[in-house]
Amino acid sequence: MTLESRHTKIEGYDVHYWEGGNGFSVLMLHGVGPGTSIMGNFEPAMAPLAERYHLVASDLIGFGDSGRKTGQPYFDVDLWVRQGLALLDMLPDGPCGIAGHSMGGALSLKIAAASDRITHVLTSSTVGTSYDLTPALDAFWSLPADRDELRAAMADMVADPAAVTDAMIEGRWDLLAQDGYADYFGEMFKPPRQRYIDAGRVTDADFEALNARGVNIAMIHGTEDKPCPVDRTTAELSKRLPDARVMLVENCGHNLPRESTQTYLATAFDLFG
Repeated sequence: MTLESRHTKIEGYDVHYWEGGNGFSVLMLHGVGPGTSIMGNFEPAMAPLAERYHLVASDLIGFGDSGRKTGQPYFDVDLWVRQGLALLDMLPDGPCGIAGHSMGGALSLKIAAASDRITHVLTSSTVGTSYDLTPALDAFWSLPADRDELRAAMADMVADPAAVTDAMIEGRWDLLAQDGYADYFGEMFKPPRQRYIDAGRVTDADFEALNARGVNIAMIHGTEDKPCPVDRTTAELSKRLPDARVMLVENCGHNLPRESTQTYLATAFDLFG
């Protein structure tokens, strides 16, 4: 199934997304980091998902091929939630699903809490709690001086550093090398970085809305996730989401859709039907 690269305007910002497939509609959102994009997080999984579902997979404002914010704060959870809600309006009428990775997982839970259209949520390696910033995440959210620093930060994203390929490094570096983007990223993740974890916290009101509507939630997380340890993130969130299904993936780090693609796809197929 071919995915087409498209653009739309949301709150005056150019938003890039990939769209393709038929059937149950699923919105996909990525995490946040140096050179991150929807393809950067999900590329191996997107075409197989589009074989079964109508997929809209978007670069968040400030990332990938989407436009950048024109004023602070560049790290803007509220804007990204509104972006997700606006993208939902572009989907065909009826129930839909949402799949988010890392910070995109927290965004997905927040968007689902705000929209009664979303009946199914899939999170991978999600954040959403106010846990203490880990050294691995602190390093990942720091502006790398060169490819070697980027590779070192990326190595902590996976269980096996050999999984960080030259193509992954070049793809992210190409985005960082865009005119002015390194400065933009540096400002977006200016210390103290604990505030960015806290900004993505799933609120009491979010939990209440998700539980009241009986949203079908599956949460998948690697046991070797260094930046976003499962016991401080997914495990804690699931205590407030008693009907959520939690799957732990052995020998898998943070970049789960790439490291354990088949497990990710099996979980998605089981959830979305």
